[in-house]
Amino acid sequence: MKGDQVKKVAVLMGSANDQPKMAPAVETLQSFGVEASEHVMSAHRTPAKVSAFAASARGQGYGVIICGAGMAAHLAGAVSAQTTLPVIGVPLSGGAIGGVDALYSTVQMPRGIPVATVAVDGALNAALLAIEILAVTDDGLAKRLADYRGEWAK
Repeated sequence: MKGDQVKKVAVLMGSANDQPKMAPAVETLQSFGVEASEHVMSAHRTPAKVSAFAASARGQGYGVIICGAGMAAHLAGAVSAQTTLPVIGVPLSGGAIGGVDALYSTVQMPRGIPVATVAVDGALNAALLAIEILAVTDDGLAKRLADYRGEWAK
């Protein structure tokens, strides 16, 4: 592992209404000292904005992108198609079938466009997965993560 290499994490959501469900991701990242920025953009309503953000994210210093969306939930896949950064999808509950549609939409990506997927409304676990990814090259972050896990074992 290298020294301290923490990069930013982008937390995207398809609608401003998704912010309460995605807040645990931002709060968790910040509690670990990871810079998190929130962005509202829709794979369907603002596809050009999604594409431009994803294509430029690495150059902007992001290391991981977390995407939360409900129902059709194409945001994570649309982002993954435009970047080689790790993308974590958070299917959000809502709609007629309580998030199962979002889960299937997020997890069923075509070959070559991977999206790591957490549970429905699993924003906190998405943040922890992002931290694990960043900790591969950041000793300080890896230690904070180990300490956090140690607290759960007590």
